[in-house]
Amino acid sequence: MQHEVESRVWDVVAKAGICMMVTRFAGGLRARPLEALPDRQEGAIFFLTDVRGLKDDEIQRHAEICLTFVYAEEKVYLSIAGTAVVARDTERARALWTEKQRVWWPGGPEDPNLRVIRVEPHRAEMWDGPASSAVAACEFAKARRTGEKPNLGEKRKVRVDLGET
Repeated sequence: MQHEVESRVWDVVAKAGICMMVTRFAGGLRARPLEALPDRQEGAIFFLTDVRGLKDDEIQRHAEICLTFVYAEEKVYLSIAGTAVVARDTERARALWTEKQRVWWPGGPEDPNLRVIRVEPHRAEMWDGPASSAVAACEFAKARRTGEKPNLGEKRKVRVDLGET
């Protein structure tokens, strides 16, 4: 079961692609959208980012971050807590690079403003909702008939420890 849930978490990260990364700064918490580049073999999620965006400073002060993913097609909501590290890593940037990123970093993987964020996930919580609106409609109809709460995700919530805590 643990392996299946872990595999599902990695599948959702790959399918969703974009997530909100929550970091801590002096005034509280800040969330911003980023493209997640997961590497199951390494057990890490990578991001390309710009040094001018302040994420690197926030992560250096507070390495604990949260990633939130929504994969609407399958109605899956995923929250991952982990530890982040920011580095000027041209080799890794080259491995993650696609030409669409040149819009932000005209110098390519060697651009002086490009940084790589590596997130090591520790814990994931996933709400796997009904995969179709037909299932949701059935759940609502059943709820009206029985008076019970519809099973739209809360009973489908799972938690999995992904790394060392």
